[in-house]
Amino acid sequence: MRTPSRLLLHSLLKPALALSAAVALLAGCAGPSSGPGASAEPVRLRLIAFNDLHGNLESTGLTLPWPDPAQPGKAIRLAAGGAASLSGTIQALRAGAPHSLVISSGDAIGATPLISALFLHESTVDVLNRIGVDLAIPGNHEFDAGKDELLRVMGGGCRPNTAEALAQSCPLGETGANRHPGARFPHFVANVRTADGKPLFPPSVVKTVAGVRVGFIGAVTKITPTIVVPSGVAGLRFTDEADAINAEAARLQAQGVQALVAVIHEGGDTGTPGLPLEWNDAACPKPRGAIFDIAQRLSPDIDVIFSAHTHQGYRCVVDGRPIMQATALGRGVSVADLVIDPRTGDVDRARTTHRNLPVFNERSDAPLRAAIVAAEPEPFASALRAAKPDAAVAERVATYARVAAPRAQRPVGQIGGVFERTAKSDASAGRLVADAQWRATRDPALGGAQFALMNPGGVRTDLRCANNAAPPCAVTFGEVFSMQPFGNSLVVMTLSGAQLRQMLEDQQRPGRPAPVLLIPSSALTYRWVAKAEHGQRVQDLKLAGVPIDPAADYRFTVNSFLADGGDGFVMLREGRNRLGGDIDLDALIAHLKSNPSPDPVPRITWVD
Repeated sequence: MRTPSRLLLHSLLKPALALSAAVALLAGCAGPSSGPGASAEPVRLRLIAFNDLHGNLESTGLTLPWPDPAQPGKAIRLAAGGAASLSGTIQALRAGAPHSLVISSGDAIGATPLISALFLHESTVDVLNRIGVDLAIPGNHEFDAGKDELLRVMGGGCRPNTAEALAQSCPLGETGANRHPGARFPHFVANVRTADGKPLFPPSVVKTVAGVRVGFIGAVTKITPTIVVPSGVAGLRFTDEADAINAEAARLQAQGVQALVAVIHEGGDTGTPGLPLEWNDAACPKPRGAIFDIAQRLSPDIDVIFSAHTHQGYRCVVDGRPIMQATALGRGVSVADLVIDPRTGDVDRARTTHRNLPVFNERSDAPLRAAIVAAEPEPFASALRAAKPDAAVAERVATYARVAAPRAQRPVGQIGGVFERTAKSDASAGRLVADAQWRATRDPALGGAQFALMNPGGVRTDLRCANNAAPPCAVTFGEVFSMQPFGNSLVVMTLSGAQLRQMLEDQQRPGRPAPVLLIPSSALTYRWVAKAEHGQRVQDLKLAGVPIDPAADYRFTVNSFLADGGDGFVMLREGRNRLGGDIDLDALIAHLKSNPSPDPVPRITWVD
């Protein structure tokens, strides 16, 4: 419910509400209710939000870590996701509510699989239209290809294709209004403005539901300019998220909109790292991250906060309102069932319910699925039980997959040997990627990186000659894309030598059974002493053969996932003088034109 001061104000003014509503209607300004004769029955509105889809239209390989019913404290992998199953889950949830709206909380495109990236993400926008998205905010990855391309993809229209281009605009040969119409749903964001001070998208969207107006206010992480290519967002100003939302909330309230929802592409984390997902624990153990700092500063009149960006699952109730995120990649949805007083337009928070729910797909383990559904409260259990993949969406995705297949076979470079992704310390595939990223950013104009570091989990496959052919051999776009599918941008930053050493020590923090060793480019070397104590494992740390100076500054490259603290490397959030660069896949393709051969010498010497 609202704050005591707001409730007291309503009670004091209640005798005048009918007169005020009539005056507002005569003045052409609709109030929160439909008039003095409005029904006293509460308005029930179901909000269904998903975040960070990243163009994952196909379900192949998508899983959700889930608490193992047979082994408390352990996790199993639940097959989940895919656009057809996401659509089916949304349809089942919509069928169980008198009014509903579907929200994308950002990063629907960017850092995507081939089925989206190959078609400039038009395929994803097309599928989102078919799913029935009602409104969306941009995430940072929507800006990966720049402001102008974002406006084109969402606004509609084909981009000219060239013979040498790997990506293909409007690939299905449709005509007229069907030829990439753009998003059939509005985008909104309050904290992004153009050089002349105008909003890039409207700061909010107001929806009228059963005569009651509900305001949705958007924001994207203010650090977006540091994790995308600077030229793409030149002239744009990304302001403080809370300040922008609060200003827009005050403007909407002045117009009589009292039910307010914040949709923020920024996030956090809860719980204990390494333990299974507990995304419906409203007690919110160990909350941390930017979204919780933002929430502390938001107007108390914001009723619900949908978050994103960190790919985590949580449903925290803080100061009586939910803060929710449903992991990422279409594997889950956040659902909030609002109960709104039609006379005041206020959300009754005490009667509003909310839940994170998985998106089961055709590969989900049947007994586990049944157990999960049985444990869910109604009406959510019934919706999950009724959800079935959307056949029309499945067919559309299959069409894009068929068109993508031949283009995936286009040669893009050569290799002089087999690059493998598994090794005790650093693997040859990771060394290839790290070298490619260093090469793309070592020019002073591009960041002046002295080395690069790559997370091993970001190298998804080996790279080898097809059909066991002898190297050297050509490699295709599909093969390279499978190795680097995320579309992360490169970020050059500065840390001191002392910070660098500490970050490398934290590759195995106390309590972690094994290290996650970042893979260095060729200039950086050190010894990893596995049995040493934390703080003493990194020895002989050198750059181009010269010992690292703790007091000196060093410029280096990581991908945007790591730059934001991914894989637990929170020290990288402290990186200074950041400069965004190319997409990681583009850097790798450029490097493959030099016909690289595997470097047989590890840059990290493992000592048991």
